[in-house]
Amino acid sequence: MRPARISIAMSVKVKICGLKTQPALDAALEAGADYFGLVFYPPSPRNVDHESAATLTARGRGRAHSVALLVNPDDDTVKQIYDIVEPDLLQLHGSETPERLEEIRAIANRPLIKAVKVETAADVQSAREYESVADMILFDAKAPAGMANALPGGNGVAFDWQALTGVKAQDNFMLSGGLNPDNVAAAVAMTQAPIVDVSSGVERSPGEKDDDLIRKFVAAAKSAATATTTSEPQNA
Repeated sequence: MRPARISIAMSVKVKICGLKTQPALDAALEAGADYFGLVFYPPSPRNVDHESAATLTARGRGRAHSVALLVNPDDDTVKQIYDIVEPDLLQLHGSETPERLEEIRAIANRPLIKAVKVETAADVQSAREYESVADMILFDAKAPAGMANALPGGNGVAFDWQALTGVKAQDNFMLSGGLNPDNVAAAVAMTQAPIVDVSSGVERSPGEKDDDLIRKFVAAAKSAATATTTSEPQNA
């Protein structure tokens, strides 16, 4: 007899990005965040210096995975982050090529997340070139043309989630871009994203996290569930 196909609900994991202070980190950890992101990009209101980041990473170690977000970093920057901050993962949020990711991995010896900016389904397909070199793909919204002071990420805008049709939860991807406590459950339902990432959606002002919004976001995300299908043998 052919094995039955069953669906198993999988709890959504959450990344709170752009943390700068211990109270914000503590709020994320206490809420149940699985990842916390530290931004190393001076133009961003979420930028954090190496020493403060090292303190945050040490504080969160063993409770959640620390992620260092870099934008087109040179070798020296990667080495400094590796030596001083000691994050669990690196997130590349610039125009890094697959070849550059291989170079960064050789320097940092850390799992890599590659952010891919999305407007259409064609942008999603472009992520395929990173599959062999990135441990995870993060789909983020492409900043609208003409947006003033646009950042590589954390612009608070969403993309059409239907662009991810065909991308499955088992593809190990992360969804970002314009998520907030009010829309994250719908985003998970449409995309089946196994991990969601938020920054500006849990802020009271750019770069300033709101503890209550963090708690609401984590609760809303984890109340949603992705479904994965597997086979279960049946007795003949």
